[in-house]
Amino acid sequence: MAEKYEPASGLGRLVNSLEESAIAIILGLMTLITFWNVVERKLFNSGLIWGLETTSALFAWLVLFGMSYAVKVTAHLGVDAVLNVLPPRGRRVLALISAACCLIYAFLLLKGAWDYWAPFAGFEQTGGRWFPEGFIKTRDQAWYETDYIPMPDFLRFTEAMFNQGEAYEKLPRFIPYAMLPIGCALLFFRLVQATWAIVKGSRDGLIVSHEAEEAIADVRHMNYEE
Repeated sequence: MAEKYEPASGLGRLVNSLEESAIAIILGLMTLITFWNVVERKLFNSGLIWGLETTSALFAWLVLFGMSYAVKVTAHLGVDAVLNVLPPRGRRVLALISAACCLIYAFLLLKGAWDYWAPFAGFEQTGGRWFPEGFIKTRDQAWYETDYIPMPDFLRFTEAMFNQGEAYEKLPRFIPYAMLPIGCALLFFRLVQATWAIVKGSRDGLIVSHEAEEAIADVRHMNYEE
């Protein structure tokens, strides 16, 4: 089963607390918005026009938070058929190789996420196809807005920073899209933590072991009870 990883450093504990709090808040907001939308439709024949777009954005945030959280608690599934036939030293070597591949992938994912998000915030994309080679001139798209999500008053300060002082009618896209680089940065951070734990010997690998077998055993037990 998945195990919760308790970070030893202050930075790790801070990220851990922020991550879990954000996941809980997002789940709560999605539940409240969806519930109220149902009430509006059933009782008042109305609805929140921005409800679907907001919950979709929150769900995307939840998924991106979840991919790094799953690394932390060792919840990502994988195939360990080859690992199980190897001695402990061989399993550790393959675990480190897979961790290195995941780190490279997460780094490339982070670069792509930044390059996609940067124009929406008026920032510059990175040069280079695979690895950053400085920053390049990029078309400013910070004036792009969401379709229906209203602009909260407490975020009006972003108008001077990103939209040359002009008012946003709807929530600017760079705000919900910001989770792309944030989520990928968290994934890279969690993979660095996991790789270091494997090097120290306090963690066996990146995937959960025997999750499928345990699920099958649970179902078989339920069938026997019937």
